[in-house]
Formats: sequence, structure tokens, C-alpha cells
Amino acid sequence: MTASGDRPTGLAQYDRTAEDASAAVIAAYSTSFGLATRLLGVRPRPHVRNVYALVRVADEIVDGPAHEAGLDPEAERAVLDDLEHETMAAIDRGFSSNLVVHAFARTARECLIGADLIAPFFQSMRTDLTVANHDDASHDSYVYGSAEVVGLMCLHVFVNADNPRPALPDPALVEGARRLGAAFQDVNFLRDLFHDEGALGRDYLGVTTGRRTRTEVLDRIDADLAAAAATIPSLPADCRRAVTVAHDLFAELSRRLRREGDDARTRVRVPDTVKAALAARAMLGLHPRGARE
Repeated sequence: MTASGDRPTGLAQYDRTAEDASAAVIAAYSTSFGLATRLLGVRPRPHVRNVYALVRVADEIVDGPAHEAGLDPEAERAVLDDLEHETMAAIDRGFSSNLVVHAFARTARECLIGADLIAPFFQSMRTDLTVANHDDASHDSYVYGSAEVVGLMCLHVFVNADNPRPALPDPALVEGARRLGAAFQDVNFLRDLFHDEGALGRDYLGVTTGRRTRTEVLDRIDADLAAAAATIPSLPADCRRAVTVAHDLFAELSRRLRREGDDARTRVRVPDTVKAALAARAMLGLHPRGARE
């Protein structure tokens, strides 16, 4: 239903407002991801924003803001559980009073994002409330739920947005999405190594305890980035440039992290001028860069 001038009303207005809320979340929290998202075509762009917004809100429950508001771990878990329950209910019924959840639920219904991806994500978020030091197995499980499934959600969007016959993605693309998500997460673990340890009391990688070296972690990141890069040309055309930019930004971060060495204490960033150059390169349709280039 629309009013004069084709201004949406009723559910259409609510849907639009929910999408605007999700766009505001990504604009506030991530300049790099926001840059990549702007390069998506109009078909997948709002859906990827909807995915990111829900992920960001859940992450904030366990990463500080909820604690700063006075919640103890038990209360944080209750809030996180409520968010998961509301998300699944909204997918079933097609509506939520939570704008971010409503936007995500619309995307999930259209793009075949189900409990097989959503449940592992929330389980990893709960892990942050109970596990401080990860071994190899718990690291891999955490990264799957916190990052790889997010990459898979985005892949479902790339394949199924506006598709009258939504289907599961090709297995090769699934592997690429998982490895790109894993690389993103491990890069962020290295960038936030001392903050995670000092402020949150968490050790994801075992670098500070000597279980792994930074070089070993970076070698794995670069292998994941290379494997993901090989699958990007097979993505739908209106997604390739954005994914290339995201890939290349993290390849640049990996390169800078390797250059910083073991004593790095500041959070490594990519200057805006370099981001702009990577975006321009992607706009030309060039192949993703290697982390060692």
C-alpha cells in the first residue's frame, strides 16, 4: 500500500524503515565493510546490510556495551538468547517489533538463510561469555559460527536475492565463502590481540601463550585468502567488485600485520587513500590481489 507520491505506507513503510535501521548500523560500525557494501549491486546490497546489522547487534551484547550498561554474564546470555529466539520467530511469522531483526528475517526468508546457519552463529556468541582461552578445536568451532556462517549468509544473498527459485549455493562457492570468513576473523583476532587479552580476557589464537606464532597464523590467513580469491570470479556479477574490495582490504591488513612483527601493539589499519585505490582497482574488474603482492 502506498500514499500519494508513491511514498510507502503500512508494511512497506515498516520494511523500508527496518532496512534503513540496518544501513545505519553498518554505517556507524564499519567503514571498511561499509565501503565494500556500497559496491554491491542494488539487488544484494540491502540484504547484506540486514545480515551485518543483526550480527553486529549480537556481537555488541557480548563484547562490552551490554556489560557497560550494567549487565552481568547471565543477563547478557539472557539478552542474547532472547535475540536468537526473536530472530527465529520473526522468520516464521514475517514480522518483528525489533527493526534490525525484522530486516534480517525478511532477508532470511527470501534467501534461504535458516537455522543451520543462524544457530551456530549465536552459539559462538554465547561462547564469548564462557570460554576465555581457546585451543585449536574451540578456535575452529568459534570461527565457523562467528565468521564462516556469516560469509555463507552473504553467499545465500548473492545467489538468491530477487531469485524466484532460491537454491543452495554451489559447493565451490560455499568453500570460498567459508575460507574468506575465516580469514577475516583471524585477521581481526590479530589486530585486536592485546585488546582481547587485556580488556576482555580472551585468547583466541594462542599467540600470546606461545601455542602458535604470528607467522603461522598469517600463513593460514593468506592460504584462506588465496583459496577464496579463486572463487570470486564465479560469483554473480553484481557482487564480485564488493567481495574483491573486502578480500583486498584484508589481504592488505595481513600484509601490514606481517610487516609489523611480533612486537606490534597498535591496531593495524588501512589508510583511506589505500582503501580508495583498492576500490578503484576492483571497479576496473581486476582479479583479487594476493596477500604477498
